[in-house]
Amino acid sequence: MARVRLNVAERREEMLRAAVEQIEERGVAAVRIADVASALGVSNALVLYHFSTKEKLVAAAFTHAARDDLAHLRRLLGRRTSALRRLRSAVRWYAPTGPAKGWRLWIEGWAVALREPALAEVTRDLDREWKAALAGVIAEGVAAGEFRCADPTAAALRLTALLDGLAVQVTSYAGAVSRTRAQQWVDEALARELGLDLPTG
Repeated sequence: MARVRLNVAERREEMLRAAVEQIEERGVAAVRIADVASALGVSNALVLYHFSTKEKLVAAAFTHAARDDLAHLRRLLGRRTSALRRLRSAVRWYAPTGPAKGWRLWIEGWAVALREPALAEVTRDLDREWKAALAGVIAEGVAAGEFRCADPTAAALRLTALLDGLAVQVTSYAGAVSRTRAQQWVDEALARELGLDLPTG
């Protein structure tokens, strides 16, 4: 069956999606240009034509994944509802117990970023934008009188630090923390940060 002819932007998008899937499945160290090419039924040369090296493909794949995550975050935070509902929705999506995919990908990314400046920049920018977005919604809720928080920026940092740490435990160490317990801790942390009653049950 003949492949559909794609324009340059569509072809790059297809390759980036395939690269993200391969990284999630195999890990950054093990993934090869040939794996991405094989997954798409194209030649290695075509992948190299678009990205020239594995390192550039990997950095572009993480950038692609980061943009997808941030776009979803903006949709959640842009809903027409209270700041508290938007914040809870975003935190529950981001948490390792929620529907967000890709924690294995980001744990890989953090590890590789220690040695790869391009990837370090991608993960740092994503982290900065997540914190800023959460801090912004917390500040909105404070201004609207929905809850109390003396330092929205610090609260966003503490929340994301907890979520990232739980993600490592849930994803990397099977059985270390149950999903139910992790969700309970996330809900309790959010309540504490916003001066709300702690959830019961």
